[in-house]
Amino acid sequence: MKPRVRKTLLVTHVATSVSWLGADLVLLALGAAALAGRDPGEVYPAAALIGDVLLLPLTVAIWVIGVANALLTPWGLVRHWWVTVKLAITTVLLGLVFFLLTPGLREAAGAGAELARSDQINLVVAPSVSGALLILMIALSVFKPWGRIGRSGSR
Repeated sequence: MKPRVRKTLLVTHVATSVSWLGADLVLLALGAAALAGRDPGEVYPAAALIGDVLLLPLTVAIWVIGVANALLTPWGLVRHWWVTVKLAITTVLLGLVFFLLTPGLREAAGAGAELARSDQINLVVAPSVSGALLILMIALSVFKPWGRIGRSGSR
């Protein structure tokens, strides 16, 4: 792959990843605001909009761009442990965003003040866990631990 194409792919990957982290932080702020007493009729529809308009497309984009980045560079998709772990985490988060978080945000938008306290807490925990995992993936990208798959300790 030409250096300009590789760098463009990498910039796109980093930009979408940072955007996902930003969306998680916004969802965390909205969830915390609702727990702190802000009007759930305003907070949860805004959170549902963030989930549908930003988080869903970003999650898909990050997965696709990450796979393309791995396949089109020497890192490979399953050549290095850190890449494989990032793929596994991203795939799990993709499923959680699609099947739990965004439906939960839509449910919260409809329920408003009637949303169960446990669901309100979940809407703070989910973006907290996701954000922590995204920061872990950033660290994996920087430190590239564990070496190559199938070779003990070599990089």
